[in-house]
Amino acid sequence: MAEIKQIMIICGEPSGDLNAGALAKAIKEVSPRIKISGVGGTLLRQNAQEIYCDIKELAVIGLFDVLKKLPRFFALKKLILEKIATEKPDAIILVDFSGFNLRLAKAIRKTIPTIYYVGPQVWASRTGRIETIKKYIHKMIVLFKFEQEFYKKYGVDVEFTGHPLLDIITADTNKKEFLLKAGLAEGKTTIALLPGSRKAEIENILPVMLLSCLLMKNKIVNAQFVIAKSPQVEWSIYQRIVKGINLDLKIVEGQTYNCINAADFCLVASGTATLETAILEKPFIVVYKLSLLNYLLYRPQVRLPYIGMVNIVAGKKIIPEFIQFQATPRNISEEALKILADSNRLQEIKKNLIQVKSRLGEKGASLRAAKTILNFLKK
Repeated sequence: MAEIKQIMIICGEPSGDLNAGALAKAIKEVSPRIKISGVGGTLLRQNAQEIYCDIKELAVIGLFDVLKKLPRFFALKKLILEKIATEKPDAIILVDFSGFNLRLAKAIRKTIPTIYYVGPQVWASRTGRIETIKKYIHKMIVLFKFEQEFYKKYGVDVEFTGHPLLDIITADTNKKEFLLKAGLAEGKTTIALLPGSRKAEIENILPVMLLSCLLMKNKIVNAQFVIAKSPQVEWSIYQRIVKGINLDLKIVEGQTYNCINAADFCLVASGTATLETAILEKPFIVVYKLSLLNYLLYRPQVRLPYIGMVNIVAGKKIIPEFIQFQATPRNISEEALKILADSNRLQEIKKNLIQVKSRLGEKGASLRAAKTILNFLKK
């Protein structure tokens, strides 16, 4: 049985870096001598010997963003293929980032074991990609039980290992201490804004959230607001958007979980953050906006009645969603105020979030995924 010496991991977005970093750490715990290289961000870098490209400039939203960055993606694909040819890793692990990673898998053509961790959401849109997965991916590792059932129907070698967020998410500062450090008051109603982790998301979503907060401020005595800033996005983007907004408002970088934990209510961009907020059991509303052209291109491909992952996992709408044309300050603020004024509804939301949390599997997901991958490779 050949020794596994090197594994290459490829991700392209902050959420992918979160999962890739946790997976790489678990692989090193199981087998410390394995060299890990690849494409990632700060978290993957912590457990990798070599990073060929940082993800900071790779995240895209919609077709037009992709078209702008095509030369960069072509150059990155060429670089990775050259590294595979020269370094001859024992396996490549693709993490999310499906637009790029599936094309990379086609180019690799199963010449080395190719594993997909956090696979494409083909159950939500673009089901034609399932044929590409069957043809070019040796093994799928998924985060949700329903994904395993979906892929099995198509004959894909798939395993459910649970969601790594259960191990990752924790508030390392209590509410009182966080509010003090952030310059916020302990006795006020705190509303956290999580407008996304990409520049385009923040430019589309944060202005709507802020206008919603201005309307809420008129109805909530002593309301204060905190923005969870993504380390991937420049301060100048946030400062430009909040300029002139008359709110008791703070921006805090790299402390998303502490922001959520300290909040009484949250406004959250659709994505991984909806699960992060659910795990911390905070009531929230999902808000999402794309540019109009990207929305018109994307919407016909979506086959599900909701887009928030928390609602998809629940199998019903437990959290209100305001998407695109419905994402108006009036709609969002009115719904938030209704929830905050209704103790029974707040309790119902918390109960539903606990159920969602239970459906994410048990703690130790990254370690289970690492062991599954290493056992698969040894076979």
